[in-house]
Amino acid sequence: MSQLVAHDSREAQAARAVAWLSQQPGGPIAVVTPQRRFEGETLKRLVGRPVTVHLTWRGFSAGSLTHRRVVYAWPDRRHLNDLWRSQADAIVVIEWGTAETATWLEVAQPVRLLPGQTPQPASGPQAALAAVGEPLPEDVIRILKSLAQWAAGYDSGLKWNEEDKLKADMMNRPERWTSVTVEQVRGKCRELKMRPNDIETIVGFLERRKQSRRFNVRSTYRDFRF
Repeated sequence: MSQLVAHDSREAQAARAVAWLSQQPGGPIAVVTPQRRFEGETLKRLVGRPVTVHLTWRGFSAGSLTHRRVVYAWPDRRHLNDLWRSQADAIVVIEWGTAETATWLEVAQPVRLLPGQTPQPASGPQAALAAVGEPLPEDVIRILKSLAQWAAGYDSGLKWNEEDKLKADMMNRPERWTSVTVEQVRGKCRELKMRPNDIETIVGFLERRKQSRRFNVRSTYRDFRF
């Protein structure tokens, strides 16, 4: 990930990303930007090459990155999550803001491209699965495993009815979730290799319950408990 630091520039940030990617083995280069029009001479020169594929967020799918070397420019959190299980040969992300990339950095543990240095991650991606306090209760683990299995069966992740089951259980069995922390649940979901969007959905529900907020659950599942 190419990051912007003090006394740096967006142009230099992009140049670091392109230089790193050019050194990686793999297929042809693709550049992904939010829109067709963008600022920055370095990326414009790269996009201008006949062999470069230019993609935008409109209609984007991770499958379009298969066997390519990719410059992924200025993604927000949702579009970073779209990289889940992509089959790219190499990806360099040009960061726009740390608020959008913090969680992804924690999980992916990428090489960071900074002016004059490329700090290596202290450890591999499993570092993101480090202990987060006391073990989760067995019933919560069982629920998260069920959600992970259901989500794995669909290309788009969790369905509305599975989300409703979880929301209903959180309201109908509050004692089950009172002592469980958001970080514990997030860590377990990552361990179960759930999609990032599904993880954010699940931990978002838990955060809302801890704020004493209620959910609108369809009548079919209003009384549901795991």
